[in-house]
Amino acid sequence: MFALMKRNQLLYFRNRSGVVMSLMGALISFILYIVFLKKGISSDWSGVPHKNQLLDTWLIGGTLAITGVTTTLTALSQLVKDKETHVSADLFLTDTKPITRRAAYLLSAAVVGFLMQVVVFVVMATYFVMVDGLSLTAESLVGLVWVMLLSAVLSTLLNALILNRIETVDNLSKMATIVGTASGFLVGGYIPIGSLPDFAQTLMKVTPSFYVATLFRQVLMNETISSSFAGQSRAIESFNQEMGIRAQWGHLLTGMESNLVVLGLIGGGCLLLLVQVLHDGRNRPRTK
Repeated sequence: MFALMKRNQLLYFRNRSGVVMSLMGALISFILYIVFLKKGISSDWSGVPHKNQLLDTWLIGGTLAITGVTTTLTALSQLVKDKETHVSADLFLTDTKPITRRAAYLLSAAVVGFLMQVVVFVVMATYFVMVDGLSLTAESLVGLVWVMLLSAVLSTLLNALILNRIETVDNLSKMATIVGTASGFLVGGYIPIGSLPDFAQTLMKVTPSFYVATLFRQVLMNETISSSFAGQSRAIESFNQEMGIRAQWGHLLTGMESNLVVLGLIGGGCLLLLVQVLHDGRNRPRTK
């Protein structure tokens, strides 16, 4: 299994154009914010202290969620390529169990997703430290690592479920374009959720990665929000709702509730993938 994991990770990182394309959604989010969005969003919160700190970390949270989705999808694309080139059929003839082979693809994609989130965070944080004097606490960095792990695992599971029935690289390319384009909007990386109509808000709230984005933002922003709106509980609630810091289902979800939602989605994804793997194992080609 570890040899297959190493092979998949090497294939991802050696394909430099593929690495850049897997980060395209994150790059678009970052560039749009710097060039167009920051000024407009800033005007809505012009009287708020630490405005740049709040908005910069809001952007970082959404962009990291996008990165988790797009990089794990690209890493998992090797599974489709192996199907089309019949490498998967060759692996069927080995003694490796189907669940072990699938685990190797999933784990290698999750590792890639985590590492690329770290890289994107370092790049963005460095930029905002230099431009806006961004500061982050050690506690928020520890929480960030936890959410990056959740993001990598959840994104890997969801993408694996999507790619399971895709058999050709051509269809994979079309799917990657759709996911890369939609992910920025569905996690609230381009536009705050409060600026969207009710239907779009509901669509975002049924998107699993949106909850990852809220966790990133809570980890990065909670302390600054508390100091910026000191003693203004209604203002804090309004800001959290408007900017998508906390998802709203009847009430604004707490950090613990958001974590439980993501963990529940991971558990459901694991069960669905297990069913798929067992089904594929029963259809394994028989050798004489």
